[in-house]
Amino acid sequence: MAKKSTTAKKTEKSIEAQLWDAANKLRGNIEASEYKHVVLSLIFLKYAGVRFEKQYQKLEEQFGGGNMLCEMPVSYGKDNVFYLQEHCRWNYIMQNAKQPNIAQIIDKALADIEKDNKQLAGALPSNYYSSLGIDAAKLGSLLDVVNDMEKHMDEDNDFFGRVYEYCLSNFALQEGKGKGEYYTPKAIVNLIAEMIEPYKGKVYDPACGSGGMFVQSSRFIENHNGNKRDISVYGQEFTLTTYKLAKMNLAIRGISANLGEKAASTFQNDQHKGEKFDYIMANPPFNQKDWRESSELLDDPRWKGFAVPPTSNANYAWILNIFSKLSTDGIAGFLLANGALSGDGDEKAIRKALIEEHDAVEAIVILPRNMFYTTDISVTLWILNRNKHARTTTVNGEQRQYRERANEILFMDLRTWGEPFEKKYTTFSTDDITNAAKKFHQWQRTDLGEYTDVPEFCKSVKTTDLKDSSLVPSKYIEFVNRDDYAGYEETMSRLQTELRELFAQEEESKKAVKKVFEELGYKL
Repeated sequence: MAKKSTTAKKTEKSIEAQLWDAANKLRGNIEASEYKHVVLSLIFLKYAGVRFEKQYQKLEEQFGGGNMLCEMPVSYGKDNVFYLQEHCRWNYIMQNAKQPNIAQIIDKALADIEKDNKQLAGALPSNYYSSLGIDAAKLGSLLDVVNDMEKHMDEDNDFFGRVYEYCLSNFALQEGKGKGEYYTPKAIVNLIAEMIEPYKGKVYDPACGSGGMFVQSSRFIENHNGNKRDISVYGQEFTLTTYKLAKMNLAIRGISANLGEKAASTFQNDQHKGEKFDYIMANPPFNQKDWRESSELLDDPRWKGFAVPPTSNANYAWILNIFSKLSTDGIAGFLLANGALSGDGDEKAIRKALIEEHDAVEAIVILPRNMFYTTDISVTLWILNRNKHARTTTVNGEQRQYRERANEILFMDLRTWGEPFEKKYTTFSTDDITNAAKKFHQWQRTDLGEYTDVPEFCKSVKTTDLKDSSLVPSKYIEFVNRDDYAGYEETMSRLQTELRELFAQEEESKKAVKKVFEELGYKL
């Protein structure tokens, strides 16, 4: 079983890291939450400019310089290249990089690129640079940094995507708690993708953030020699600025996606009503309060046949939204706070129905603490599956034999896995992800050998053996020393008591020292 590493490897800084350092030095007193839009939009402009120039040269070679086809939008759209008017092209922007009105020039370029390329509708910042009031000299220097990206480009078609993602993750790190929700750490997304294997069909994320789930789905297909054209991407995002980040992120990756007509609440304004999906990947807000008015959505079809999710916490509303949108053979992997594993009242009624009436819960995986930039809590990866029965399928020419896993759930505990990241965070190594996914698939399939339970790691449990419909893994997985693997709430309760006692002792010590000084005639 993978354990936490105690030493971090020292590696030479990547090109992405070098570019980030250079760009970050120019930030000054601009908040990271604002500055990310500045940097990411310029990366997008550079990407669009490089792609346009390559297509322009190709057209010139094919039809001759000055041919009108070189200036026709259709000549670019047919090859999924964004058409750019002359004042939107990177060369024009760099020629004016030191001008005092460079902010207005960039705003105009972004507006016209969006107008000329309908697939970018709602994706780019509007009048952002002018309103931010960023110093023209600093903006010009930042343009130089982004322009230097071209020196480092290689044959990797995903160069700009890598840089964009690196900057996204670093801005999320800088913004920290309460602000970096738009980014789910890549290691967690990779684990979800490796477990549910989104090869072919429709992929959905009801809280898509900056689009990381879709990026990793695409990478999963490439890494397993599949065809990206075999998947269709659907998503929804509530926050407008994050919606724009997602659209830019996917555009840079060349991923076509339907994120709805606008940024909107998945609950109040479902952009994909009636749709069914083959794969769902999601990291919705944890323990979201007041997600609806008490009288709203009581008859919503997404929880037909279930209790209505409580207003006080949206966890089970997210679960039922996801469950309602799964196709007949659909599978979902999503993250929730650990409290959802054992809630009472309507939450328990919903959980019991999912387990006993629908037999939809396939696996529950507890993750380590400190994996997220926005919270230090341990969270749970849920796997829901509409088809847990024995069957044979073919994926990319490979025949797979699935076991009969009806009325059975796999519990996995990864809390001791992972390695240090950025001092205070934990991340999964490639081996961690491979080993966890391999065990899950071994449990699912007969063609991967026999599955066996492993103490302190995994346990397959019949639903009839569940304790009061609880999905807390520590109730079922065998531990050598249960005190070392106490549930999160038990551990926190013990720590709370110990700290309270330490603080009380500290106060008594202060009083004793103060009394000694006063007896000596000194006042503290």
